[in-house]
This record gives sequence, C-alpha cells and structure tokens, in this order.
Amino acid sequence: MGDTIEKVSIIISKGSLDGIYPGLIMANGARAEGIDANLFFTFFGLDAIHQKRHDHIKISTVGNPGLHLATWAGGLPGVSSVMTHYMEHKMEALDIPSIPEFVEMIADTGAGLYACKASVDLFGLSEDDLIEQAREIITVGEFYDMAAGGEIIFT
Repeated sequence: MGDTIEKVSIIISKGSLDGIYPGLIMANGARAEGIDANLFFTFFGLDAIHQKRHDHIKISTVGNPGLHLATWAGGLPGVSSVMTHYMEHKMEALDIPSIPEFVEMIADTGAGLYACKASVDLFGLSEDDLIEQAREIITVGEFYDMAAGGEIIFT
C-alpha cells in the first residue's frame, strides 16, 4: 500500500454551486476520514464565506457542458434560477446540506476556513464581511506554509 494522506488544503475559486460544492465535499470527506483539511477561498469562491452572499449562490448555466444546454440557452433570463432551484431540490432530497450549513458543519469538524488576502483586497472586503467560521484572511504564502507536507486540491 502507498502512503496515506494526512492533510489536504483545498482551494475554492468559483462562486457557483458547481464550483463550491466539490471542495466542500472533498473537505467533509477528508475530515470524516480523520484527515486534516483547510479550505482557501479565493476570487469568487469567497462568496461561500461571505455573510450576505453565501445564501444566494446559483449554478453556473452559461457554457456549463455538464448541463447539456446550448450556451445561448444558459444565458436566457431565469435559466440560472430555475436550474439552481432544481439542483437544490435534488440535493435536499439526498440530504445534502445547503452551502451555509455545509460550511458550518465542516468548520465544526475542525477544518480551517481561510480567505485569500489578495481577493479580499481586490473586492474591497474585510473580516466583517465574512462568516464567523472563517478563521482569518491570509496571503498565498501563508496558505503554502499551511499546506506544506500535504496535498493541495484546486477545485
């Protein structure tokens, strides 16, 4: 058998359901297996830990090949909202928590949630804009120091 994974650091950079959930699922699975996990939210992935936005994240419909929609159809008014409602309904039926619930659940397991300083500065945010589970705002260098000796997953 190969070496076991003891630590993962997951980068979440997209602010859509299909961009955020994979990282949350990976972090939750890591914690369930006893693996240390840290989540680094950068660019639009910050929406997952933004107090006013984390309840309003939609699925990306324009140019999303997994939806099997023509690109122009994904851009029609209301399509993103309808697809988001459909996905949320399916996830609820499978007992998959909403993004705010999932983030809180993962934080409660001891996973670290960190905001990217460059992205926070770019969007004019501060710690006050983030949910209480976000441990701190860190630089990319600090993220690499934290990730040292583990695996890095970019979603």
